[in-house]
Amino acid sequence: MATIKDVARLAGVGLGTASRVISGKGSVSQSTTDKVRKAIEELEFRPSHAARSLLSGSSQMVGVYIPYLSGTFYTPILQSIYTALRAAGLNMVVAFGVGDGDARNQAIEGVNFLIERGSDGLIVMSNAMEEEDFLALGPFQSKVVVINQDFASITDQCFTVNHDAGGRLAARTLLDLGHRKIAVIAGRAAAPDNQQRIAGFKDELEKAGIDTSKMWMADGEFTPEGGLACAEQLLQSGEEFTAVFCANDEMAVGALSMFQKAGVQVPQQVSVLGYDDTHSAEFTAPQLTTVHIPWSEMTLNGLNYLLNQCYELKRPVVREYQIHVAERASLARPPQ
Repeated sequence: MATIKDVARLAGVGLGTASRVISGKGSVSQSTTDKVRKAIEELEFRPSHAARSLLSGSSQMVGVYIPYLSGTFYTPILQSIYTALRAAGLNMVVAFGVGDGDARNQAIEGVNFLIERGSDGLIVMSNAMEEEDFLALGPFQSKVVVINQDFASITDQCFTVNHDAGGRLAARTLLDLGHRKIAVIAGRAAAPDNQQRIAGFKDELEKAGIDTSKMWMADGEFTPEGGLACAEQLLQSGEEFTAVFCANDEMAVGALSMFQKAGVQVPQQVSVLGYDDTHSAEFTAPQLTTVHIPWSEMTLNGLNYLLNQCYELKRPVVREYQIHVAERASLARPPQ
């Protein structure tokens, strides 16, 4: 396999000159450029990824941090990022939370791992990191995009939606169907996006005259197992309810499974509303009605911003996203 030294030797130029022609950086006469390109063709020279990185001063690689690699939420997002990067001639490296530390420390370690591996920029999806953690990155902070959080010091680098509005939309959907006895399976209590959507949900119910202090609510940790366990607790509590709002679709999947196991018919006896509109929502039984959050659109706009920062591109960046209810089969009016 030919090397850049072979190209320089055949073209009769120095190694530095050959490097400038291949990288496209630096001043080289047209006649010399033609000689190097002819040598590249004759030798069928193809620079390796490592060689291109040395020539350009860039790894051509974007790092992505996610909290965990399981379930149906992150897989489509990673796929959309990878597809967009490959179309741009770039690549992706992924890190996720591991180790004995808490979620915040795992995220900090994951981000540092991606930087140490030479990532040109980072997409971070973690609601455990705090503003000071990004400030601690120093100059590299400008090459970071945050999905699903908003920090005042780097607000241009943050891409998220109004989860308070999403929670209000969920509440209004159930209220408009006539539901008044509503239970909630919430996500991780410390997660800012969970706090926002639950706050909006409860405030909208309060405006309709419902005392949310008496509303049954439990923390399902954003997992199917958590949703299943909470739905079982709800059934055992003796609480009267006609609808359940789950703060993400994965918990809703677990709740639907428990209701089916317990012989509770959805939506004839109990309505179930999810949040996120993940791929799995279309394949539950019954199909899950859920608040659609445009995760892919939000993430790809964040990626466009990052590519503009890292590679001096001029990709379009949109910051306003529409939230709506994806209507399927898991909601109905409360039973008479």
